Amino acid sequence: MKYATFGAGGVLQLRLIEGVHEIPKGAVEVSDDLFKQLGDRTDGVWKIDAAGQITKHPLPVVVPDYAQQERAWRDGELVATEWLTTRHRDEVDLGSVTTLTGERYAELLTYRQALRDWPATGAFPQSAERPTAPPWIAEQVQ
Repeated sequence: MKYATFGAGGVLQLRLIEGVHEIPKGAVEVSDDLFKQLGDRTDGVWKIDAAGQITKHPLPVVVPDYAQQERAWRDGELVATEWLTTRHRDEVDLGSVTTLTGERYAELLTYRQALRDWPATGAFPQSAERPTAPPWIAEQVQ
């Protein structure tokens, strides 16, 4: 005997085989053919309705949140360049020779400000319009 369990909204949770699995209360007995379909046909969501009929429904449409993705990229860029600003400020506070020139430090700050301002621009969240890092940043070693 083969069974299926369904959770919230009647969505398929488990497929179970008697003698192999412990069959919980509320499990629904299914035919061998349906049991196979439940495992093989994963291009949809299997659900049981109030009448006990099991049918496959289309997968939900997922609309990407491009703004969230681009904010995550932007936040990552800010984190990735924070150490450069911290190192420069520490070197200045210590009166040491700075690793970055004043010009490069200004470029770094300008880039970081462009990252912060980007969501307010008309080009956001188009990834092709992201602020561009000065090429020398990639050459820095932490």
